[in-house]
Amino acid sequence: MMRISDMPREQIPWYPTVDRDKCTGCRVCVEFCSHGTYEFDEANGIAKVAHPFNCVVGCTGCEPQCPTGAISFPPLTVLTEPLSGKSDESCGCGCDCGSCG
Repeated sequence: MMRISDMPREQIPWYPTVDRDKCTGCRVCVEFCSHGTYEFDEANGIAKVAHPFNCVVGCTGCEPQCPTGAISFPPLTVLTEPLSGKSDESCGCGCDCGSCG
């Protein structure tokens, strides 16, 4: 049975998304994440997920830090379905990246 640790990181659709309508530009997520997943978009005054594959698989530590609830993650099933042999056409995260669905 394949383990998630055996998969290339770019094939694991685990990373946050930032709701642009909820983000107030407080930079809490940028400062909290020690893996450099976020950058602050000066032009738009909001945080953005600039390096999604820097996010540690399974980590959601930044989500409760966001005071406005602008950060979300895909359902945990995106981590278990590839290992179970299911072959959905979409990973369910809504990323449209083309590499996971």
